[in-house]
Amino acid sequence: MQTSKPTHVRYLILLMLFLVTTINYADRATIAIAGSSLQKDLGIDAVTLGFIFSAFGWAYVAGQIPGGWLLDRFGSKKIYALSIFTWSLFTLLQGYVGEFGLSTAVVALFMLRFLVGLAEAPSFPGNARIVAAWFPTSERGTASAIFNSAQYFATVLFAPLMGWIVYRFGWQHVFVVMGAAGIVFSGIWLKVIYSPRQHPMINQAELEHIANNGGMVDMDEKAKDNGAAKAGPKWDYIRQLLTNRMMLGIYLSQYCINAITYFFLTWFPVYLVQERGMTILKAGFIASLPAICGFIGGVLGGVISDYLLRRGHTLTFARKAPIIGGLMLSTTIVTCNYVDIEWMVVGFMALAFFGKGVGALGWAVMSDVSPKQIAGLSGGLFNTFGNLASITTPIVIGYIISTTGSFKWALVYVGANALLAVFSYLFIVGEIKRVELKEPPSKGSSLNQPSSDLSKA
Repeated sequence: MQTSKPTHVRYLILLMLFLVTTINYADRATIAIAGSSLQKDLGIDAVTLGFIFSAFGWAYVAGQIPGGWLLDRFGSKKIYALSIFTWSLFTLLQGYVGEFGLSTAVVALFMLRFLVGLAEAPSFPGNARIVAAWFPTSERGTASAIFNSAQYFATVLFAPLMGWIVYRFGWQHVFVVMGAAGIVFSGIWLKVIYSPRQHPMINQAELEHIANNGGMVDMDEKAKDNGAAKAGPKWDYIRQLLTNRMMLGIYLSQYCINAITYFFLTWFPVYLVQERGMTILKAGFIASLPAICGFIGGVLGGVISDYLLRRGHTLTFARKAPIIGGLMLSTTIVTCNYVDIEWMVVGFMALAFFGKGVGALGWAVMSDVSPKQIAGLSGGLFNTFGNLASITTPIVIGYIISTTGSFKWALVYVGANALLAVFSYLFIVGEIKRVELKEPPSKGSSLNQPSSDLSKA
């Protein structure tokens, strides 16, 4: 490796994270874009559709801790590639559920959505591990915000395309097209992704820049060398995280933030068709407008956070300020209940999604606070709590719509989650700092690190 001018391979890695997260969220959103047509063809009610929407979340949540452990045990490259291939295959197969009878089709659709969720479980803990390994501390806010903002870009890019495919060819083709794209990308991933020390394109200058400024460049190598990950998940580590006040506040906030995300991923296109009377084609295009604002807000939140850090503000202030300000802005979603003009509805939705984007810095925070020993497992636990919302939000909103006959209280529910996330960061989280775990007693080791417990947060 040369030692002159630093290479910028980490930006190529970030591009890959952005692209894979775009595909990830597009595959999650296929069911939402196809939802109205699928509901009509299969003759299912709002509650049943809500449960189908939630099938992804049940498995996604259940797979987080095993997925995080697999990442720590075998490294990000191989596990993530397998994840991409399998979730894409299960997405593709959803396009064929219409070949079955009505009841069988509903069950098959639920099970395939369940398997997509299980296969996607390692994705975001994998993103957080790769960012922690490849980026210095002062660049992590922006890097994390960029890959996280791909969820909005997925809607911007694919919602109009998928809406057009449903309108022109039928809902089945959405799943086939998106699944095939993901299968191809899994091969590209294997060619491009490596850990920092192993990447053929990086030079010594960039490696030293990352390592000397907080990047955990040896994360995967150390796990393989010391064999610590071979024993499986260390449940005492998980206990320590679950008794840490800062971590509990972060978990609660992420649940609330994801409740907003999953409204947009599941019920929002249905809201535009059923509550606002749009065609599915128009809804596909309209759904992309708030997502554009969410994408801009998502990148801006990370840039603001890292700017505050470079200006000398504490890590706590630099992360919390955009989160709190952005989530307060996202409560404007409730205003849609009081306007009837179409462009104003879309405008307030866009403003709410912009604010949610600015405030969605949870993964940057996790890169800052995750214990070095279990970065993947810690990210998996964080994502477990956050994605409980992927189960509850579609079901709760389905019952609200079924009971009230409208989306008005559903929007109130979404806005209330934003307020609860603000409360958590203001009054529960406290100082943001890396958790230091106490090592469980083991043979040949008597060194204990200080623990970070409830009383210290």
